Amino acid sequence: MTDSSTQINALIVDATDPERLAAFWSEVLGRPVVGRTGPYVWLRRENGLGIGFQRAGTPKSGKNRMHVDISAPDPAAEQRRIEGLGGRRLEGFEDGGFLVMADPEGNEFCVIPTGPVDLDDEGRAHYLD
Repeated sequence: MTDSSTQINALIVDATDPERLAAFWSEVLGRPVVGRTGPYVWLRRENGLGIGFQRAGTPKSGKNRMHVDISAPDPAAEQRRIEGLGGRRLEGFEDGGFLVMADPEGNEFCVIPTGPVDLDDEGRAHYLD
């Protein structure tokens, strides 16, 4: 493997309402909105990673091909907090043992416990048991 100076600079999320989505993620992640440039709304950069929300002309359709995992000491409590902010738990992922949520525009993300997550041979987690 070779060393590379390439790194992820920012995660950009397409949004029909970037202000609303930035406000949601600002509360979830504790990162304030720090800027607006053209169609983008930006959260505060942390650990070198920026998060931006870009106005898109069409709503999300289909399942994400990439998603974010956020960690919390108590995933069940975090689920309730996220639901209070406008997120929702997605059905149909129970067999995998992961807490799969969606933001107000339907973008999927997982809430996992802080620390290691044990997986069985099929890749299922058991922290919700």
